[in-house]
Amino acid sequence: MDTIEPELPESQLHKYVEPIVKEYYDHGDIREVAESLRELNIRAIRYKIPQVVIAMAMEHKADHRELTSRMLSDLYGEYVSADEMTRGFDSLVSDLEDLVLDTPNAAEVLGCFIARAVADDCLPPVYVTNHTTGSELAKSALKHANVLLKKSHGMMHLDNVWGIGGGRRPVRVLVNKIKLLLDEFLSSGELKEAERCLVELDVPHFHHELVYEAIVVVLEQGTEACAKKIIRLLKFFTDSNIVTPDQIKSGFLRVFGDLPDICLDVPHAQHVLERFVVACFDAGFMSREISTAIPSRGRKRFVSEGDGGALKPPPTADSVTWRLSSSVS
Repeated sequence: MDTIEPELPESQLHKYVEPIVKEYYDHGDIREVAESLRELNIRAIRYKIPQVVIAMAMEHKADHRELTSRMLSDLYGEYVSADEMTRGFDSLVSDLEDLVLDTPNAAEVLGCFIARAVADDCLPPVYVTNHTTGSELAKSALKHANVLLKKSHGMMHLDNVWGIGGGRRPVRVLVNKIKLLLDEFLSSGELKEAERCLVELDVPHFHHELVYEAIVVVLEQGTEACAKKIIRLLKFFTDSNIVTPDQIKSGFLRVFGDLPDICLDVPHAQHVLERFVVACFDAGFMSREISTAIPSRGRKRFVSEGDGGALKPPPTADSVTWRLSSSVS
């Protein structure tokens, strides 16, 4: 007969969690943290995990605070729910009067943790704006978080909120930051700012995601203006050797593979993609191999049907209505 372990009392939580966190500071292995936490019967007080680990990090150096932000991001959704994460931060905001006794700048530090959690999608942005009551320390923490988030491209800069490079980031966080980069570029058209934001992410192996998301934006918007802006961006990145030909290829091939699913939400995606591929080939940063790999509409042709399996010739700009003006170059 299986024995049922009693739930860990709240008064004992810090005692059991502290050694787990200290070991994490040494090895940085989030899997060990998650496994160790799951061994504790703390379902009813799991929302206290963010409170405990951040309170600990306040008394440590910047690199430990960076590790703590990463820990929360990695645990979010897998071990700590959205509601538990919010409740944990609520507890910290309420406890600031006590936290400043050991960490005089606790309000500022908590503001940094809140802003980083919003940037990492662990807290909703309204968490900062919806808190209108509380102590002066609470208001100070939330005001600091709001200032960080409102800075130009604030979400992008918050990877370095502790003065330490963000390094490895969860995929969902990287995807959201890339989407933010694209949104801001489409709004401002500033190539150098887009370049700086991409370089700051420091994930050259993940640049195919930028290509993928950029193409999806074109398919969803379906406008010539959007297509020209994205082509201008991709051409700039390839001409500057920031995004490699292999990453361009991977991004396009991923879209080609996902096209049937994309068409379910964007019925005109096939037509727009065909025109976009033509324009990219015409701009000079797309290889013949990619331009001839675009899926055809309708049923597939087989080698026995007379074409000998030869590749389709690359599309020509004469076959579509989009033409790139000199402003693209």
